[in-house]
Amino acid sequence: MKKTLAILATALTMSGAFAQASAPAAPAPSAASAPAGKLTHEQHVEERISWLRTQLKITPQQETQWNAFADVMRSNGQTMGQLYQERHANTTATALDDMKQYAQITQAQADGTKKLVDAFEPLYNALSPDQKKLADATFRQSSHPSERGHRKHSGKAQAPAASASDAAAQ
Repeated sequence: MKKTLAILATALTMSGAFAQASAPAAPAPSAASAPAGKLTHEQHVEERISWLRTQLKITPQQETQWNAFADVMRSNGQTMGQLYQERHANTTATALDDMKQYAQITQAQADGTKKLVDAFEPLYNALSPDQKKLADATFRQSSHPSERGHRKHSGKAQAPAASASDAAAQ
C-alpha cells in the first residue's frame, strides 16, 4: 500500500500542467498562508500555472485561450487533490477498496488529460511560431523518464518534471 501511495503522490505531483514546473521566481500571493517551506496543493497548481504562462510568454491577445487552459488546470487540480485526500484519509481500506480508489484516480487523470488537451489545442494554435517552439521544447524536455517525479521545492524556477502525457487532471 505504501508503494501505491508513493506512486499516487508522484502521479498527483506530476499531473499539474502540461510540462510542469515547480515554483516560479516569485512566490504566489497566497504562499504566505502556508507553513514555512510547504505549499498547499492549490498554491502548487497556481505556481505551475504562473511558471508555464511565463515560459510560454503569453500575450494579451492570447488571454482568452490561456484562461480557459488555466481554468482546466485548476479544476483538474481540485479534483485530483480531493481524490488524493480521500484516499489518504481512508486508513481502513481493504485491498479491494484500495484498487477501486486507484482506478478512480487513474480514470480522473485520464479524463483530466482529455480536458487539458482540449483546452490546450486552441491555445497552442494561437501561439506564435516562436511560442510554439518554446512549448514544444518545454514539453519535449520534460518527457525524459529520469526527470519524472524529481522536482524540488526550493523556491527557484526549475525545469519541468512531467511530460505532456503525464499531465492529467490538474
